Amino acid sequence: METTTKSSATNNGLYLGGILSLITVLLYAVNLDLFTEWWLGIILFVVVVAFGVISAIKSRTLLNGFISFKDAFTSYFITVLIGSIISTVLGIVIFTFIDPEAATYINEQILVVTKQTMERFGMPQEAMQVALEEAAKNDNFSLGMQFKNFVFGLAFYSLIGLIVALIVKKTDNKEA
Repeated sequence: METTTKSSATNNGLYLGGILSLITVLLYAVNLDLFTEWWLGIILFVVVVAFGVISAIKSRTLLNGFISFKDAFTSYFITVLIGSIISTVLGIVIFTFIDPEAATYINEQILVVTKQTMERFGMPQEAMQVALEEAAKNDNFSLGMQFKNFVFGLAFYSLIGLIVALIVKKTDNKEA
């Protein structure tokens, strides 16, 4: 059976979702404080973009070395979409249904880290207090917030995907 670009991108998305889920479960099992580390976001960003790039390049290979901008972006997007959905659903299951106390703890730790960061930058005490009170109102693990983060994350990764598609696309000038 011949592998299509969409089935290849779907498989890559499933692998991405599995890796993101594994990272989430390991962090949950090892130490909840790791969810507040700045470097975690960078690692996850690199993993997601790398899978999207690999998917677009693999699709170009499946198409005999030539791929349109649309097909390159579609391969990237399908991979990132599926991986993000799997990761988001897992986060909702863990932090909303299985262990909401973990979500509360991480939210509290985020406030601590935020306060330390503001103090390091010399923010005035009154402004810091107002900002922390406002931040305390946000539940980063509510269904609405997780959906919002999913949508904004997907939009951000899509912008990156446009750049990737521009780089990966390769047209056959002989056909024109």
